[in-house]
Amino acid sequence: MTKHTVLFELGCEELPPKSLKTLRDALKAETEKGLKDAGLNFTAIEAYAAPRRLALKIVDIDAAQADTQKRFDGPAVQAAYDAEGKPTKALEGFMRGQGITVDQLSTFQAGKVEKVCFLKDVKGQSLDALLPQILQAALDNLPIAKRMRSAASRTEFVRPVKWVVLLKDDQVIEASIQDHKTGNVTYGHRFHAPEAVVLAHANDYLTTLENAHVVADFEKRQATIQAQVKTLADEVNATAIVPADLLDEVTSLVEWPVALRATFEERYLAVPQEALITTMQDNQKYFCLINAEGKLQPYFITVSNIESKDPTQIIEGNEKVVRPRLSDAEFFFLQDQKQPLASRKEKLANMVFQAQLGTLWNKSERIAKLAVALSPITGANAADAEKAALLAKCDLTSELVGEFPELQGIAGTYYARLEGENHEVAEALGEQYLPKFAGDVLPQTKTGTTIALADRLDTLVGIFGIGQAPTGSKDPFALRRSAIGILRLIIENELDVTIEELVNFALQGYGDVVKDHDKTRADAVAFLEGRYRAKYEDQGVAVDVIQAVQALAPKSPLDFDKRVTAVNHFRTLPEAAALAAANKRVANILAKEATPEGAVVEANLVEAAEKALYAELSALTPVVQPLLAARNYTEALSKLAALRAPIDAFFEGVMVMADDAELKANRLRLLAQLRNLFTAVADVSVLQG
Repeated sequence: MTKHTVLFELGCEELPPKSLKTLRDALKAETEKGLKDAGLNFTAIEAYAAPRRLALKIVDIDAAQADTQKRFDGPAVQAAYDAEGKPTKALEGFMRGQGITVDQLSTFQAGKVEKVCFLKDVKGQSLDALLPQILQAALDNLPIAKRMRSAASRTEFVRPVKWVVLLKDDQVIEASIQDHKTGNVTYGHRFHAPEAVVLAHANDYLTTLENAHVVADFEKRQATIQAQVKTLADEVNATAIVPADLLDEVTSLVEWPVALRATFEERYLAVPQEALITTMQDNQKYFCLINAEGKLQPYFITVSNIESKDPTQIIEGNEKVVRPRLSDAEFFFLQDQKQPLASRKEKLANMVFQAQLGTLWNKSERIAKLAVALSPITGANAADAEKAALLAKCDLTSELVGEFPELQGIAGTYYARLEGENHEVAEALGEQYLPKFAGDVLPQTKTGTTIALADRLDTLVGIFGIGQAPTGSKDPFALRRSAIGILRLIIENELDVTIEELVNFALQGYGDVVKDHDKTRADAVAFLEGRYRAKYEDQGVAVDVIQAVQALAPKSPLDFDKRVTAVNHFRTLPEAAALAAANKRVANILAKEATPEGAVVEANLVEAAEKALYAELSALTPVVQPLLAARNYTEALSKLAALRAPIDAFFEGVMVMADDAELKANRLRLLAQLRNLFTAVADVSVLQG
């Protein structure tokens, strides 16, 4: 079949930059689905996106659908003809409905019944006829939150459509898409090449547009920006901060990227650099520069959409625009310093944390008490922990945080340093919110760890205490994320404490505010233990490994983690599958039969295989027990892997359910001893092969 290259381009007013990549990818996916559903084969689809266009190049696509045959089923042969072999009324009705004669009939076997049918040849539709419908359907299915109409058109899109290109090689596929007649005319850069550009062939698209100052390939445009930004940063011995989201957004804002480096006054570097970076990134879409120590430098890089004859004008214009924003940040920073952090507690006393749980100051006081209680566990200085807790929320009333909410905690750290607080206290104010998301860094100071743990525990226990635990998709206090944060803080800092102990510490701070301490304790503990699965699945740990440990219900998160690590390693051993199966068999036997009391009687071991298993168990037990006591579960399970051969031999050569009651009881004791060694770490019987 003949193959073609097809080019489709939808020209629009500037598309939403944060949605451009999503729209491009969705257009490609929807078009691929439409082509496959229509039976049109193709080699590849290349998708392009720039501020004023979405485009697809479909390579080696069929000129038409393949011809097919459609079957129309009639009555059973037995009911289709009378005794003389003439058509019955049923068959005549079928032929009349299909507009056919007897000689056009066929038969087919439907199970045990032979039926009459008509096989109709269906000629495949041409690419020209099918493609416009497929593309329109793809556009209709794009993930657009709010669509708009433009001019008199009744069709809707995310932005007004200006032109549509639809080429099959060098020929226009004539159609109407988004109420626009298709053609071979596109438009270049709005300022550098605003006139119409004729596309001679679908393969000429990228080259033709580049000659018109438009880089239509998103990835190529992005790589150009990255290279230009790096060059400009290298020139001043700096490194550019290039967040992925910001890079995508900037790439979506320009058709012809030209990066330019500008400067700002060094006096602004006295302001917390997070505030300066935030305002430059979020409001101006600039790339900020830092030195090798991570300190902000007095430069920024802007990406222009114009190759100016006088770039200094663009640079000066951007410097003029950014100056008032930096001045605002400076003003707020200086204003805040007129009032010490500790004096802000009065404002916190008027800010409600939660109606039933009191104000932010009430919360601060609870966190302070909890932090002191946790200090022996975290290794923090109790006085530092208490002070940091009482200052922790004070910056929420500051002007800087009012303008830049993402600076909560960070602003407090700066103010605490200026007020002469020690390193542990100052750093803790920013670290209290860590980790902010999955995979985020943890606090580096012991005081920060203590406050981060106390803050989360206070919120979680309080919310459970007033009966507002998360339900379904509703989790207004982000307790699920907070719970995983608590587990990480305990495990990664190797804090040897049980979840129940931590919940009890938090409950003490609430007193009568929480009416039912027992229920709150049970619910909060169950909730925290229920987050193990989400935490470890995120790390790529298999569900059965988590379940193997959960079967033992370890009370300490640190202990739970060591067991998960051990089982995860165990399942990689060549003996794992056989030992898991053997443990399952042992568990099933012991579940049906009550294990007799007492130890294994060596004199009652008669078969060679059971003697060998007992000997191996006796030799391994004193080796494994100290490992278990030291929580070296990985090494313990590795040692137990040596039991595979004697266990296999035991089940091959020994009848557990012997007729002799003494032999049976002794063998059950032997299996119980074996099972207990493994379940001292986890229930490996639940592991899948």
